[in-house]
Order: sequence, then structure tokens, then C-alpha cells
Amino acid sequence: MAPAASSRIAVVTGASSGIGAATARQLAAAGYRVVLTARRKDRIEALAEELNGAGHQAAAYALDITDRAAVDEFATAFKTVGVLVNNAGGALGADSVASADPEQWRQMYETNVIGTLNVTQALLPALTASGDGTVVVLSSTAGHGTYEGGGGYVAAKHAEHVLAETLRLEIVGTPVRVIEVAPGMVKTDEFALTRFGGDEEKAAKVYAGVAQPLTADDVADTITWAITRPSHVNIDLLVVRPRAQASNTKVHREQ
Repeated sequence: MAPAASSRIAVVTGASSGIGAATARQLAAAGYRVVLTARRKDRIEALAEELNGAGHQAAAYALDITDRAAVDEFATAFKTVGVLVNNAGGALGADSVASADPEQWRQMYETNVIGTLNVTQALLPALTASGDGTVVVLSSTAGHGTYEGGGGYVAAKHAEHVLAETLRLEIVGTPVRVIEVAPGMVKTDEFALTRFGGDEEKAAKVYAGVAQPLTADDVADTITWAITRPSHVNIDLLVVRPRAQASNTKVHREQ
């Protein structure tokens, strides 16, 4: 379903890699003019060039979503926005609550929660002005269940889930939907590697024996499907896992 002219701009945060980049590609293919944001300017500029070269419409804007002044300045560029995909986030560390680094917890909360809050608040007037806006919050199954070694990330994603749920209650009656997509095990180039500080061995163990974890494209496909439902259809919460994962702590691993 092609987006209406009034709602065809889609802003994607964390678009420099993984799910964010895949979502930008799929939304562009669906007819949206995508605005790519991330801190890594070279990555999003390369992606914008790729998309424009393929006949789509894309623009890159280097942005740290934890910098509220920068986010507010970014938002002034738009009178209307049709879609906001709050994808930027991530995990740091896998230590127990007893031994975790509070600074890592703070960074995760700032990026996953405050960053999402900053961009959503800044663009909500433009989303409303479009007459057909959609806010997507990319949370995680970590936002719906705990697991050992995940305290900081789980806490941040629970907060992000509550942000989405509360926003939906507060803006009901306005022309803006709030969609939460909560992926389980997704194998991307950077998520686990970043979580374990670049330790490739630890990162590989996350997916060891799992025949087919989700890919970034799988999640992007889910996000794009939810966004392109008719305006009156709101996918409040969509949990997506690979078949091999029954819960955060129950994963089938082949020998």
C-alpha cells in the first residue's frame, strides 16, 4: 500500500546498520521518502546514496538522539512526518546485577529510553500534522521478560515498552498510531559484538547452534508490514522470534 502524499516521510533512527538500515531500505521500496539518522555520518550517507541511486528518495542526517538540543533542531526541518521508527538503542554487557557497571546501565537507558523520548516528543507535532502518523518503537523481548545477565538492557527495554504503551493511551483520538515491535534473537553484524565490547568469541556464542536466528531483514519486513496496514489498524504489540527460540531463556541449539 503506497503511503499518502501527506504522510510519506519516514524518519528512521539508528539507520547506519542492522535493523535500522534494513528498515530504511524496505520503507523506501514501499514508497516512503526516508530520512536516515545515526551518529555515523559516513554510513548513513552511503545508504542514502544507495537508495537514491536505486530510484528511491532518501536523505541522511547525522544525529545523536541523546542530545536533546540537536534533536529539537533536527525536528524544525519538518512540517509533517508520516512515520517515525525509533530503532536506535542497543545492549552493553552481560554482567549480573551485583557486578554490573552502572555507567553501562546509564548509557543503555539514555539511548533506548531517553533517546526514544527525545525524538518522539520532538516529532510528535509533525506526526500529528500529517493527519496519518505512525510511531514505531522497536523494543525487544527483553522488554517483556527477564533473564540472567541482562538486567540493565532488560530494565531499559521494559521502560521503552512502557513509554510506547503510555503514549498510546495518552494520544488516543489523535491521528497517530503507536506500534511496538519486540524482536527476539536477531543476528546482525553489530548487536552482540557491541554488547561484548568487540569480543568476537563471546558474540558468536549467543547464536551458537541456532540454525536460523532472525535477520535484520526479517525484522524490517515485520516493521514495514505493521506500518503499511490501513490507517485504522493499529498493531499495538508484535513479538517476533525465530522458530528455535521459545522464550528469552529457552532456545533450541543443534549439536
